Amino acid sequence: MNQIESWLVNLTGEQYLWAFELFLIVLIALSLGFVLNRMIDKLEVQAAKTKTVWDDALIEACRRPAIWLIWILGVNFAAGIAAQKMDSPLQALIDPINRLALIFLGTIFLTNFIKRAERNLIHPDYIAKPLDATTVRAVGKLLRASVIITGVLIAMQLFGYSISGLLAFGGIGGIAVGFAAKDLLANFFGGLMIYLDRPFSVGEWIRSPDKEIEGVVEDIGWRLTRIRTFDKRPLYIPNAVFANISVENPSRMSNRRIYETVGIRYEDINSMDAIVEQVTAMLMEHPEIDTTQTMIVNFDAFSASSVDFFVYTFTKTTNWIDFHKIKQDILLRIAGIVEANSAEIAFPTSTLHIASGELIGQST
Repeated sequence: MNQIESWLVNLTGEQYLWAFELFLIVLIALSLGFVLNRMIDKLEVQAAKTKTVWDDALIEACRRPAIWLIWILGVNFAAGIAAQKMDSPLQALIDPINRLALIFLGTIFLTNFIKRAERNLIHPDYIAKPLDATTVRAVGKLLRASVIITGVLIAMQLFGYSISGLLAFGGIGGIAVGFAAKDLLANFFGGLMIYLDRPFSVGEWIRSPDKEIEGVVEDIGWRLTRIRTFDKRPLYIPNAVFANISVENPSRMSNRRIYETVGIRYEDINSMDAIVEQVTAMLMEHPEIDTTQTMIVNFDAFSASSVDFFVYTFTKTTNWIDFHKIKQDILLRIAGIVEANSAEIAFPTSTLHIASGELIGQST
């Protein structure tokens, strides 16, 4: 090192040696950052070939913090040399800044790792059986908030602020804040209950018979849940509302129900028994009807203008579009069975008789 320093003194002169050292340190830091970036690129390629969730998240999360750490340490080292040469009072700040940088970069690394692990755990490309998206996002938010709060407290302690006093003040002030922001806290705990009980998840269709709420859940936040209605309008609902209403989740239904009443003319009542039997046989043979569920086809009522039978059965699919196609097919087949038995589907009619019983007019 002495020989190198002597060579540098002969090359640049004593007065310019420290400036050359600064340039060399910054150049080395930038070069190491570039090399580390290329190494991480290669590690990402190797991690993509594995089925492990965590290695991809770890490598992606450490890229920026690791490169920034090298650059910050290099710049601070160079700044320390410059401050020493110029007898600057700023030299005492170099060490605290390095510690603060470590805390800051460590916080960024952990939050990035949690965020990328959260994404991988719900993505089918990274895991064979993705976890519940709502639960993973809830746990991710809690962990990121904990990391950020811890990082801020450590940084405050580093600069001489008393954490114990802050925590004591927070405990006393928390009571006042609780009374002042009770609605906010109610929404927070309402969101927590949604995450724990999981009555619905993001992407599911929900509705409430108690409120005019119906649509697809797009986001579950700590204060609001955003629902996209079927006319494509966003609906923002405070989470506390869900603690006091009934919520129906059609997305989790096992089957869809067909429940229809069909009426035939009174003069066709002799065909009712045959029609009911044939409709039952048709449903039993239909490939889209779940015969393990309740199936009822029965003569039901003497109505004003018709004799009615009802059809009660369930489809195998829960898809809304496919269900209506199946329902259409079932109704058309029922109409065909009625016609095949020389009967007709009734419509409202009225007949007027005079007192003697002689028919004087008919209206439809």
